[in-house]
Amino acid sequence: MEIRQTVSEWKQMVIPALKSKAEELEMMGYSQATPEDVWSCLVQKVWKGAPEKRLYEIVQDILHLASNTYLSYLTRSSYQDDNLMASIAALTGEKKEI
Repeated sequence: MEIRQTVSEWKQMVIPALKSKAEELEMMGYSQATPEDVWSCLVQKVWKGAPEKRLYEIVQDILHLASNTYLSYLTRSSYQDDNLMASIAALTGEKKEI
């Protein structure tokens, strides 16, 4: 019997795989990688919504997530951040003038 559910319905079952992928990305230099970020990246870049998949397909997608796909997700997220200039100022140590 094949069980297909939307990706969001599988989320609790795949948390160990998400944690593993976040740790892998951390070792590759993405120090802020979290399981939630990995999940959001997959939803936005790989699955593009909430398709129905089998459990093994979800785990496969998580473990095969390419670092360049994750970097693209991070870049796009930073452009959509309302406080981008504040983030840049915080990173460079500059004071933001109003």
